[in-house]
Amino acid sequence: MITFWTCALGLTILLYVTLDGFDLGVGMLFAFAPNETARRHMLASISPVWDGNETWLIIAAAILFGAFPLVYATLLSALYLPLIVMLVALILRGVAFEFRYKSRGLRRLWDIGFAGGSFVASFVQGAAVGALVEGLAIQDGRYVGGPFGWLSPFSLLCGLGLCLGYSLLGAGWLTYRTAADVQALAFRLLPGLTIAVLAFLAAALGVALVIDLRVLRRWLDEPVMAVFPLVGVVACVVLYDAIRRRRELVPFLCGIAIFAAAFGTLALSFYPYMVPFSIRIADAVSPPASLAFMFWGAGIIVLPITLIYTLVVYFVFKGKVDPGATTTDGRFRAGIGRGDPPTIGD
Repeated sequence: MITFWTCALGLTILLYVTLDGFDLGVGMLFAFAPNETARRHMLASISPVWDGNETWLIIAAAILFGAFPLVYATLLSALYLPLIVMLVALILRGVAFEFRYKSRGLRRLWDIGFAGGSFVASFVQGAAVGALVEGLAIQDGRYVGGPFGWLSPFSLLCGLGLCLGYSLLGAGWLTYRTAADVQALAFRLLPGLTIAVLAFLAAALGVALVIDLRVLRRWLDEPVMAVFPLVGVVACVVLYDAIRRRRELVPFLCGIAIFAAAFGTLALSFYPYMVPFSIRIADAVSPPASLAFMFWGAGIIVLPITLIYTLVVYFVFKGKVDPGATTTDGRFRAGIGRGDPPTIGD
């Protein structure tokens, strides 16, 4: 049960980061759209899936609460302020997404809210991960760092880095799902975003060496972890070739590979700790009876159904957005292959 729920937590976090990551990236790139047509085109590309993507964040939090309550309580105590800011940003983003279609005089304001909410949510997530990597002030299993103990130059750098990474994912999604002007914009942005992500990784490594992060010592003790950064390097090389050859789907897949490599590196750097280097997985887990009870509900029903639902949605709404077909309120329809595509938002 411990192994199952540890793997389930890792899977849900990875799915959230990659799936909601690209639509948060599209939200940040939304600010670079040249006109209203391009903005609607970008929104239509994520409209069928963005709500479902956020489901994985809820499932990850539920697994933490039920299977690893000590970690849940510790992280909530340490990151209460940034998590509240993230939730407010996600709410603002969702409201702006819907209201901009109905608004006339305040549409520009809602556009700023959508792009700004996407940026703030992404930045806070990155800052929280950076604080976790740097190490939280924990004594006897309790957080003692205060409301701003998570705030540091390294965590802020990680916040900016995740924004760049999400934007890279978002640009890859746009090359796959859009055409004409928006796809061309995404291809123009991809080289700069790739260089920016690589520059962030180099800067983060440099800062980590300067402040002597403890996780770096794990890399020396476990050379096998170099496999994951190597996968990221290969993905960057393939991404460069895909941009040069204007391959539509490959940039998005390369972005997923880069995030998966980074996630694998962090996971192995933390193991067997869940909060490095204070709380071990074995010490944080719920009693066996609780884990078994969760397994027969969430483990074999909620997780598989949510995964199947996600796969079905992405299959049904595959293909490019048709910028020539709009609904009565001005929204684009999503192209799904043959026949008349369904209306977004109906």
